[in-house]
Amino acid sequence: MLCERCQQEPATVFLNQTIDGKKKEIHLCNKCAMEVKDLYQEKDISIENFLSSLLDMNHKKVAPHMEQQKKSHVLQCKQCGMTYNEFRQKGKFGCHRCYSTFGNLLSPVIKRVHGSNLHTGKIPNRTGEKLLTQKQIRDLESKLKQAVKKEEYEAAAGYRDAIRALKKEGGLC
Repeated sequence: MLCERCQQEPATVFLNQTIDGKKKEIHLCNKCAMEVKDLYQEKDISIENFLSSLLDMNHKKVAPHMEQQKKSHVLQCKQCGMTYNEFRQKGKFGCHRCYSTFGNLLSPVIKRVHGSNLHTGKIPNRTGEKLLTQKQIRDLESKLKQAVKKEEYEAAAGYRDAIRALKKEGGLC
């Protein structure tokens, strides 16, 4: 099989390319493969660059209604002094308090990346019961809203009672 690019040398490099869900195989000789290598070579992709690009996308969505706030004051962590722009460039927080300082800006990014901004993984045993109860309450509250929306008042009353029982049982009242 000859190289698809130069049509002179035997093809020794086989590239698989997927564009818009369509797979295409490209057959190249060593010389042509080296020439097109730069087209297929990934740029420096580090976690910092990845997060920075995600945060830049989020910043463009949030920016229009934050311009007035931006002019009057720069969002900055009170503990370590890191600004949101510094965080976007570094991709790392300066301290634990940065999470609460920049949390409202991170929530849409986390939701876009993970599909949700609620934890769904493993839970430590010592705090597990309380967290599971809180999750059950959130789920029941969601079902309650849907039932009221659909005018299923008997089901809604059942959800309401279950929520009250869980809150009373877990001491969350």
